[in-house]
Amino acid sequence: MTHDIYTRMRDTVLAALKGLDPSLPPEIADRVEVTPARDPAHGDMATNAAMVCAKALRQPPQKIAAALVAFLGEAPEVEEVTIAGPGFVNIRIEKPAFRALLPVILTHGESYGDSTAGHGRRVNVEYVSANPTGPMHIGHCRGAVVGDALANLMAKAGFQVTKEYYINDAGAQVTALAWAAYWRYLQAIGTPLTEEEFSAQVPGGLQYRGDYLVPVGAALAKQHGSALAQPDLGIAAPENWIDLVRDATIDLMMAEIREDLELLGVRQDVFSSERALVASGAADATIDRLAADGLIYEGVLEPPKGKTPDDWEPRPQTLFRSTQFGDDVDRPLRKSDGSNTYFANDIGYHANKLDRGFDMLIDVLGADHGGYVPRMRAAVQALSGGGTKFEAVLCQIVHIMRGGEPVRMSKRAGTYVTLRDLLEEVGRDAVRFTMLTRKADAQMEFDLDQAIAQTRDNPAFYVQYAHARCRSVLRSAVEMFGAAAIEPAVLATAPLDSLDDESDLTLIRRLATWPRTVEAAALAREPHRIAFFLYDLAADFHMLWNRGRDNATLRFLQPDQPAETQARLALVAATAIVIRSGLGVMGVTPVEEMR
Repeated sequence: MTHDIYTRMRDTVLAALKGLDPSLPPEIADRVEVTPARDPAHGDMATNAAMVCAKALRQPPQKIAAALVAFLGEAPEVEEVTIAGPGFVNIRIEKPAFRALLPVILTHGESYGDSTAGHGRRVNVEYVSANPTGPMHIGHCRGAVVGDALANLMAKAGFQVTKEYYINDAGAQVTALAWAAYWRYLQAIGTPLTEEEFSAQVPGGLQYRGDYLVPVGAALAKQHGSALAQPDLGIAAPENWIDLVRDATIDLMMAEIREDLELLGVRQDVFSSERALVASGAADATIDRLAADGLIYEGVLEPPKGKTPDDWEPRPQTLFRSTQFGDDVDRPLRKSDGSNTYFANDIGYHANKLDRGFDMLIDVLGADHGGYVPRMRAAVQALSGGGTKFEAVLCQIVHIMRGGEPVRMSKRAGTYVTLRDLLEEVGRDAVRFTMLTRKADAQMEFDLDQAIAQTRDNPAFYVQYAHARCRSVLRSAVEMFGAAAIEPAVLATAPLDSLDDESDLTLIRRLATWPRTVEAAALAREPHRIAFFLYDLAADFHMLWNRGRDNATLRFLQPDQPAETQARLALVAATAIVIRSGLGVMGVTPVEEMR
């Protein structure tokens, strides 16, 4: 029997519908939901079955609802069934059915809520993928947290997940980075050139000026001395040092990025190099593959929207027929000079993922990459014959605030807030939790004052405090009754009839929604739902805690009432388990006590 009481009830509803019409189409049955009732006064659950099946069953919703009421009224665990509105069916579950959930949680521990919805499908979640041209900043942070939590969530929901970072280490940006690192190298060996004199000799001028490259220059000087410069410490011929400096700089910057990710609690399984893929010929091979399928042609694109004929130069290019797969325009893969576009390299990279056997590809991107999604979806569809799904999760910008004013915290980068600065200011757990308190595609303000406040307005603190309170109760129980009293196997056998107060049942009902929350959040690719669930669960627990101050029968520890105490300890222990499970998905550490 499934641990999810909502799934069990949905199965019962579907059985009732099959009794009305055994040939009910699967696509109609898939739309049937059993969800928590919006108003607890009307019941514990509600189903839309009569509404969504009316057309297929050729009956009015009210008639179908009446048949459901008759069927469900005889079902185990059901106390009452009523019809609401045009055909919604409200279901009230017997209290023992909810209380029976506690031994399940205690027995299964943090695996309670695990789902098989993913059916073991192989999913690649690519996130962060920042150019190694500077420190991790706040813009990278949100994508890193969202991507990591999404990967954790999908793994809990039964997907086989690989976490990946794509190193954008090819192209003009890393060449510009090499020049900037070379300038810091010249500084380290005592160059007489001024920054302006050096910049004047750089193709396109000096682009990266942050102090974060000072250690890179020092490392190059330590390893090579003055060998990379002219005898007078000026610029040597670039062809003699550009590859060496670029490679060394990328390695050093990626080492720093990995350190930052580690501080954030992000550990990817795979790091893929764009430069290595290009060197392997993957992009060219993918273009040939598309050409063999008749999806490549030489043509001239229409002027982009907003361009006038005077500022538009028609050029023949190698184009991918992405409009055949839902894109709004065909996309260039090679420029007029024969070199590959960035999109061509990205197609080669995603073809590499497909060759590794993934069933689904998910890219976590900044919101400014929204236009990239249709073209890559088209490419993946073309390359996989429609067999692999491509999705993107877009993350909006984050504004750092203090006292209602924008904050610039970076000491080294100068123009943006670095991830390390933020972590030093508020800590990893607060950063990760706060980043998940908004839907990814919604803009957010990260309030530094709120992130460190010890109030319910700080969701990270509020949830951590609930877990700490649970652990405090269990430690006190050990002091009173011995360690055996809080063993899960012992608590799983506790009589639970005394958990009859509405506050008890509200908390248990919330725990009952954890499995469906995991599954729904994973299928919607919305890890922020976990943060919302945990906040609501914490609120239910804090309410019960506070009621115990005024009502002695609701206190968790009652030495003269051993049966009631054991029941309450079972509830506390189950609550702590689910909080830990949720925090694990979010990558947040559950604290044992609050200082």
